[in-house]
Amino acid sequence: MSKKLTQNPLEKTWGPWMKSRLSQRRGSSVPQFTNSPTMIVMVGLPARGKTYIAKKLTRYLNWIGVTTKVFNVGQYRRDATRSYNSFEFFRPDNEEAMKIRKSCANAALKDVCDYFTRGLGQIVVFDATNTTLERREVILGFAEENGYKVFFVESICDDLEIIAQNIKQVKLSSPDYKDCDKEEAVADFLKRIECYKMTYIPLDDNKDRNLSYIKIFNVGSRYLVNRVQDHIQSRIVYYLMNIHVTPRSIYLSRHGESELNLSGRIGGDSGLSPGGAKFASALGTYMRDQCISDLKVWTSHMKRTIQTAEALGVPYEQWKALNEIDAGVCEDMTYEEIQEHYPEEFALRDQDKYRYRYPKGESYEDLVQRLEPVIMELERQENVLVICHQAVMRCLLAYFLNKTAHELPYLKCPLHTVLKLTPVAYGCKVESVFLNVEAVNTHRDKPVNVDVDREPAEALETVPDHI
Repeated sequence: MSKKLTQNPLEKTWGPWMKSRLSQRRGSSVPQFTNSPTMIVMVGLPARGKTYIAKKLTRYLNWIGVTTKVFNVGQYRRDATRSYNSFEFFRPDNEEAMKIRKSCANAALKDVCDYFTRGLGQIVVFDATNTTLERREVILGFAEENGYKVFFVESICDDLEIIAQNIKQVKLSSPDYKDCDKEEAVADFLKRIECYKMTYIPLDDNKDRNLSYIKIFNVGSRYLVNRVQDHIQSRIVYYLMNIHVTPRSIYLSRHGESELNLSGRIGGDSGLSPGGAKFASALGTYMRDQCISDLKVWTSHMKRTIQTAEALGVPYEQWKALNEIDAGVCEDMTYEEIQEHYPEEFALRDQDKYRYRYPKGESYEDLVQRLEPVIMELERQENVLVICHQAVMRCLLAYFLNKTAHELPYLKCPLHTVLKLTPVAYGCKVESVFLNVEAVNTHRDKPVNVDVDREPAEALETVPDHI
């Protein structure tokens, strides 16, 4: 039983006493970087996947808890000109246009400084071509003046097929070519690339040997890494060396309905209910219909995911990292029992579900850190089916869909539903497939009242029905 509250009723949730209690329930595994802010500076010709890398890297860093923002200089240019910019605009001898482009780059750098000064984040990705020595020297001077670290990411590609695919999939949908004829747009963009080639000077392995950078050749066929300065740059390099653009799909599914799901109990290690076994069989049929010859299947170490995978009749790999969030002293309990025995804890979790850590258990924040190796391996692989648990699936889904820490714990991941994720240009296409096997609802929305002195009925108002 929890101890009686001594807090003044008027001192609601965020009084000093409650802040102290909440701090004890917050995760501590998120990387904390107290060193200088870092600028990740993209380098490379157009249609080399720079923005794809910038957005993907930003998504990863935000997911692991390192607040990061992209500053895309092309958007500053579009906002400044408010008109269609043909390849003529990018000619190095177009003095008027060069003034505009320089002004836009300076405006972006000013906003970077403001972003760091206001303490809004730890990392920025400066997304532009940055193909000239002059531009890179300006960036380095700006960073030195303000005490920022700089890490260059240069994307080099001479594979004409890859370049053509990038133009087709990404550039033709750019605001630069809105309402333009596709063939004319392709021709114009190819001329734009030629304009950049006139002044492009790649990072030099000798002249730039004192800089920190990674060169990515042909979207990952080869890498060159130079002078990694710190832990975060090391993690960035590791991440960039694991991503690829090979077409594939990732399937996320929870295990079949379990016996504990029926009674509304969280955690535990129970087996499947009759309905859960029926779903496992349906999942096997669905995956066979996908006709994927090289499909990998991953489960947790828990009975309900293993039983679900067994019905597929194919080899599977067990990951301890995929185990459900550890509810500590609340394992095997219903929400009603948690409210009865640990009302303060129940309220604390509702106030900050992402960072709240169960007594002797985990938080969602902890779970994200535990799942990072899974994400890295998912990025390396092609077609994978992950059979996991509600909290785990929420964390994985938040990564692929770029959801915030606030949104993550409330993502809906119903039982007996497969989510098919297909990577596209700057994100993921999601298809939700219900396999027509009924199951209990396990989703609980955040209640309106999250105060510690709320009535039990208010605390339990969003608890789903169960037996």
